[in-house]
Amino acid sequence: MVNPEAERTAMARALEIAATPGVPLGPNPRVGCVLLSPDGTVVAEGHHRGAGTPHAEAAALAAAGDRARGTTAVVTLEPCNHTGRTGPCADALVRAGVARVVVARRDPNPEAQGGTTTLRDAGIEVVHGLMETESAHLNRAWEFGLRHERPLVTWKFAASLDGRSAAADGTSRWVSSAAARRDTHRLRGECDVMLVGSNTIAVDDPRLTVRDDEGHDVAHQPLRVVMGQRDLAPDRNVFDDAAPTLHVRSHDPAEVLSELFDLGRRHVFLEGGPTVAAAFLRAGLVDEVVAYVAPVLLGAGRGAVGDLGITTIADALSLRIDDVTVLPAAGSDPANVRLTMTPGGSS
Repeated sequence: MVNPEAERTAMARALEIAATPGVPLGPNPRVGCVLLSPDGTVVAEGHHRGAGTPHAEAAALAAAGDRARGTTAVVTLEPCNHTGRTGPCADALVRAGVARVVVARRDPNPEAQGGTTTLRDAGIEVVHGLMETESAHLNRAWEFGLRHERPLVTWKFAASLDGRSAAADGTSRWVSSAAARRDTHRLRGECDVMLVGSNTIAVDDPRLTVRDDEGHDVAHQPLRVVMGQRDLAPDRNVFDDAAPTLHVRSHDPAEVLSELFDLGRRHVFLEGGPTVAAAFLRAGLVDEVVAYVAPVLLGAGRGAVGDLGITTIADALSLRIDDVTVLPAAGSDPANVRLTMTPGGSS
């Protein structure tokens, strides 16, 4: 008997475990799977934990054992139909005797498509589209890479209300509030590359790690990437052992992104200074902008972005506002506003 409420609850759970913190990003999608008994009871669950590990369906089937027969498999992505480091998930579901499969989103990867056909040919009922939007968002960077053969780029900056990222004397800590900084670390943790220019490393000496609310480094860290030709002192914080670091000696954003894509990286969090930000914007290689705006005025100082070659208002780079979130004031910190925007649109 079909239990729509139980299946929706199971899909929400599958999406939740697919997004488990600490699961490495990269060339593989995030996938979760929940097995339901005919009465809607959860039998087992599993999620993909990174390249070379069992896929979500295989993990759930292993946890269920013989109890998998007759179940409904609720999966966030169409079961794969190809052999890579692991075997086809569609075949595994057939062998386990699963009776029904509910899929959030069809697999856009041509190499893995066809799982639905395999399942239906074996007499298994397959339903698509449950919470498809949520599944697409979960793997937006991975799907972006399939379409564009480069990583998705999110440019983050913090600025005063008049667009200054630092005061006239160069001080910038902290333009953003503590709440904004915590939020930044959350977003960092959703990416697999932290990218800055060599000048940021030479002048500001950041660690570029992801930290929890208590200020401790989390277990899994993105790759730290420094872009630029400048030689850097080996005692810079970015070269500590808290996370891997790569120095790409190039000023060409497209070249840098190509190298990162070949390394299996799919989401770049760009936190470089105004020069690097301007280089990516001029190249049309910023896909998302996250701005933390502080309710302060500086009147002078370093701008958030460098020269874009724009000389008239008619040529201004337009951004579409996708989300506006007020990060509440706390202690002596004022409230900050986080704006999430997409280049090329209009508000």
